[in-house]
Amino acid sequence: MVNGKLLVEKLITYAKSFLFLNENDEIYVRNTILTLLHLTSPAETVPNLSYIEEMTVPDVLFAEIKDYAIETNIAEDDVQAELFASFIMGMLTQKPAEINQTFTFLKEKMGSQSACDYLYKISVMNNYIQKTAISKNVGWEYADKDNVLQITINLSKPEKDNKDIAKLVNASKTKGKYPQCALCPENEGYFGTYSHPPRSNLRTVSMTLGGEKWQLQYSPYAYFNEHCIVFNNKHVPMQMTRRTISNLLDFVEFFPNYFVGSNSDLPIVGGSILNHEHYQGGKHEMPMHKAKPLAMLSNPDFPDVEICILNWYNSAIRLTGYNRNTLCELGGNIVEAWKEYSDEQIGIINSADERHNTCTPIVRYLPDGKFCLEIILRNNVTTDEFPGGVFHAHPEYHNIKKEGIGLIEAMGLYILPGRLKAQTEEIAKILCRERAFDLESVDESDPLFVHKDMIIKLLEENKGEIDYTKAKDSVVDYINKTCVAILKNTAVFKKDEIGNIAFRRFLSTIGIK
Repeated sequence: MVNGKLLVEKLITYAKSFLFLNENDEIYVRNTILTLLHLTSPAETVPNLSYIEEMTVPDVLFAEIKDYAIETNIAEDDVQAELFASFIMGMLTQKPAEINQTFTFLKEKMGSQSACDYLYKISVMNNYIQKTAISKNVGWEYADKDNVLQITINLSKPEKDNKDIAKLVNASKTKGKYPQCALCPENEGYFGTYSHPPRSNLRTVSMTLGGEKWQLQYSPYAYFNEHCIVFNNKHVPMQMTRRTISNLLDFVEFFPNYFVGSNSDLPIVGGSILNHEHYQGGKHEMPMHKAKPLAMLSNPDFPDVEICILNWYNSAIRLTGYNRNTLCELGGNIVEAWKEYSDEQIGIINSADERHNTCTPIVRYLPDGKFCLEIILRNNVTTDEFPGGVFHAHPEYHNIKKEGIGLIEAMGLYILPGRLKAQTEEIAKILCRERAFDLESVDESDPLFVHKDMIIKLLEENKGEIDYTKAKDSVVDYINKTCVAILKNTAVFKKDEIGNIAFRRFLSTIGIK
């Protein structure tokens, strides 16, 4: 049994150590937590709790809160216990106004990174970012000629279907739901339900982008270092316009320590949330950021902007320059021109009735003081042969990645579904003959059914006796090459003579040659 009174003292000690609990608030917060735990008085004697000050994550205390909630019937099940524990951690965390005040002070006096360090640490220590769970994700790098991909198997991120994601396009004004979506500002402090995750311990900071109010928070999934989400305070759908480019440039002026990018505004080639405008960024060098120029170009109307086609798998343009205004103007020209462009010779079909073209723009502030804008051209057209998208992962790769290739994957950091961890281990056992697998009788009820073609191919390549390590390497190599192939699928202009000519043909329409 959890000692509730002792738990309260542990939580107070923890909050003073890591969550900036002010001594003037200590009695108030203690009494509040006592009430929430159905207690009427605190512990009369308290043991030495100095070990609490050495904690790096709140896992042990969070688990104790959950156990106490179940034991005392405050919670009926694990879901309710999770909600309750998050609520307690939220009560121990500074209120949003205090967070914003401290964040602004740190940013003005010590710089953006110090301010971000403050908010990030709070988000970890109050369990909004579940660092221990995230550390269990599997990751590696794959060197492919001139580029290096980063590949992770994310054990905490649910796998989504593109059909479900597409429904969000028309769900921007969901009636009767509160909060309307997972990105609305009303999530901050929200207790949660069986269908909505706990947000009591969520804290955000405010900023102005393009004259409108936006918020920044850290992602609970943390796909990379200091992975943040920037969202519009209004529940409006994703957009891709000149304004998008301007907003991203506003952000990096506010946070020169982070890159930021926007998913596109269309299903298949966008992210998993289309009904609320948002961007993603963080303190991480993406694989595409390291890509070298494939061809240097110029536009006489923008002599101060360096322009190149990237030596990257998909169709990407990089603009760099000191003047954000000219960079923004040229970038906006590219975005708007691409939205109207068609080239049926190479399958780029677009129409006024149904737009298929959009972009994925990314902005950074470089060490030499230049702004860098990278624009990935996207198209979500479908055909009978490719009902999931011509420029999306083709069906033969869906066993590895079926979900839309959004901002992060398009830059070369793959977030693969958690199911792959166990599945790849089982496939490796099949290759080294530790496990029997009847290819003729396997049906859809078997988790490995989706990998049937992959297993056949790998068995063909590994006919002799191999050990588990070599078998696992063979499976990982298959995944690596699949990730490369998927990125090539997303290229609207293929890396061949026809594609290169077509790419330049489009750019010439906006004076880039």
